[in-house]
Amino acid sequence: MSRSVKATVTLLLGLLIAYGSNKESMAQTYGLGSPTNEKEIAPWNIDVGPDGVGLPAGQGTSQTGEPVFLDKCAACHGVFGEGVGRFRALIGEKSSLTSDRPVKTVGSYWPYATTLWDYINRAMPFGNAQSLSADEVYAMTAYILAMNDIITEDEVMNAETLPKVKMPNRDGFVFATGPDIKVDACMKNCVDKVTITSRATGNNGAPANTEQDR
Repeated sequence: MSRSVKATVTLLLGLLIAYGSNKESMAQTYGLGSPTNEKEIAPWNIDVGPDGVGLPAGQGTSQTGEPVFLDKCAACHGVFGEGVGRFRALIGEKSSLTSDRPVKTVGSYWPYATTLWDYINRAMPFGNAQSLSADEVYAMTAYILAMNDIITEDEVMNAETLPKVKMPNRDGFVFATGPDIKVDACMKNCVDKVTITSRATGNNGAPANTEQDR
C-alpha cells in the first residue's frame, strides 16, 4: 500500500473516531438564541384580518380622534386628509377609480376598514410607529372613516363594530381569472416584435391610454 493511500486511510479513520467521540457533543446546541414564549411573541402578532380577527380591546369615535389626528397626522396628511406634498391623500376621489387617473384613497380604494386600523397601528405615525394606544388607533380610524362620509361622527369603532363597516369599494375587487398553472418561462424568441402599449404616468402609476398622455 502506497504512503498516500495509507495516509488517506489513517485520516479517514481518525475522522471517524473523532466523529464517534464527539457525537454526543454535536447533538447539543451552539448556544445561539433562546426558547421563546407567548409573551415575547405577542408584540409581533399584530396583524388584523378583514373579519376583525386580531383587533384588541378599546374604542374610539371621530370626535375623540380629531385632536389625535391633528397632533400626529395632519403635518403629512393635511388637516382634512387632503395630503401634503408627496404624502398621500386619505379622503375623497370615490369616482376616480373608473377614470384614466384613479386616485387610491382610503375612501375610494380600500376594501376593508380593518386594514386601516392595522396600518395605523403597525406603521403610523411616520417616524414613531407603534407608539399609539389601541384607543387612539380606533379613534383615528373613526375620524378618517367619518371624513370620507362612511360612518357618522358619533359612531363608536371597536373590535365588534369596525369589521361591520362596509367600504365603498368592498365589491370593487375580483379574483384573477387566469388558470392556476405553472408553465416554463419563455427566455428567447418569445414575441415577433416588442411594442410599448402604455406608460406609467401620474402620481399613482396609472397607465396612460390617450394619445395626449403618450
